[in-house]
Amino acid sequence: MSIDERKLRILHAIIDDYIMTAMPVGSRTVSKKYKVDGLSSATIRNEMSDLEALGYLDQPHTSAGRVPSAKAYRLYVESLLGAAPKLTPGESAKLRARLSARERQLRDLIERAARAVAEATGYTTVIAGPAATEQRLKSIQIVPVSERVALLVIVTDAAVFKDATMNTDEDATAEQLFIISRMLTDQLQGLTVGEIGPRLEMMRSSLSEHARVMRSLIDAMGRIGREAADTREIAVGGGSNILRFPEYSDANKARTFLTMLEAREYLRTLLAAGQDGMFTLRIGAETGVPGMEDCAMITASYTAAGEHQGAIGVIGPVRMRYGHVLSVLEFMARYLSETLFMSSEL
Repeated sequence: MSIDERKLRILHAIIDDYIMTAMPVGSRTVSKKYKVDGLSSATIRNEMSDLEALGYLDQPHTSAGRVPSAKAYRLYVESLLGAAPKLTPGESAKLRARLSARERQLRDLIERAARAVAEATGYTTVIAGPAATEQRLKSIQIVPVSERVALLVIVTDAAVFKDATMNTDEDATAEQLFIISRMLTDQLQGLTVGEIGPRLEMMRSSLSEHARVMRSLIDAMGRIGREAADTREIAVGGGSNILRFPEYSDANKARTFLTMLEAREYLRTLLAAGQDGMFTLRIGAETGVPGMEDCAMITASYTAAGEHQGAIGVIGPVRMRYGHVLSVLEFMARYLSETLFMSSEL
């Protein structure tokens, strides 16, 4: 038995009602509120029985109503992917207003974006930034801050500023440090953060007159490289939003979920699946994460200069407002892609 257009419309009506009420949906509710094809309550009840047999509906306890299954939500989201409503001009303007400040650090950008998505959707948001070791160098600046101490500033193509303090020669002037900075930028521009340290070692002999600066520079780059290795900035927005939903009224369940948000390795695993396509949907146990059995997560990837940079995930109850979430994710993925791309072109 396949699902025809009439069954699909009934299923959509049930899902829409359950998303709003969190209560099992009966045939009479569908007949009165949604008036699907003018069908009677008895006809709708028969169709609901077929949908249950097909695995799209579950009947909790002895209730006469039905609730959508994970299979139903997946079908529902797939039907929305090509036709999800766009954000209204007002909604887009409100999101842009939350993101208008120019961020100096990537962490600031993704944290602001995570908060904006959480506020726009009402759910919990998790964003993974670009892998630091794969970001490419745009410029190096060595800025004197006091006698024999300077600040090494690394600017990457992902709008990221990495910095570390370093020692300098006693007689190194600001002008000399500026000249060294320009020379290093010319020689190293385009290399990944992970490639800079080894290249500096190779250049050490060409700057023997500034051996102390080069030694300190290599040490500082080593610290930056170690911090960047195999890590991504992770930002969480609206961590407590899930507590507003009855599915998480149980204190133990809520505690487990909030503990999961503190475990960055879980979040990186969840967001890693967003690399293969624009949207990824996982429902309940599909996440593979304790504390998310009653959750769904939609993940969207974003790019810069045609390369995958990171992912945005929205976590909510299985009955989340999928259409609205898809619209917000599409907007934010495009915004991050454009922001990072423009930064890489500067």
